[in-house]
Amino acid sequence: MKDSNHKLMVEHLDNKLKVYTPILNTTVPDKGWLHVIRKAFKMSYRQFGERLGLTAPSARHIEKREKEGRLTLKSLEEAGRALNMKLVYGFIPMDGSIEKTIENRARELALEIVKTTSNTMALEDQENTNKRLQKAIDDKTQQIIDEMPRYLWD
Repeated sequence: MKDSNHKLMVEHLDNKLKVYTPILNTTVPDKGWLHVIRKAFKMSYRQFGERLGLTAPSARHIEKREKEGRLTLKSLEEAGRALNMKLVYGFIPMDGSIEKTIENRARELALEIVKTTSNTMALEDQENTNKRLQKAIDDKTQQIIDEMPRYLWD
């Protein structure tokens, strides 16, 4: 990335997101976090509902919606607060970092571009060697990373 401000922003974001990496393999309990935490406190639905300003059936419904993945972040945060918990929300880059995600997408795009060019050249009987193709892919990848064109994510 030639834009130093953008590069700095990506590095800063990668550093912020690294704190979530240790929880990557943490699985959500089958009945959901709210249910497990409420049970650990030996709290009834009535008590949970009162802390939320709701009825026991409504508190049960909140747990059900969390388990099904249909609870809004706002509702999840409120339910957590009723259990004296703080909701932590974040993302973990699947490729390990934002920088690596950009690099992988740039390489994917570079491969498409170089393949198209290479196929055209092969039709004109000007085929490149594997070594030259790899260098072209590497060079194009770096160019795309440096320029960060809008079509990168098309």
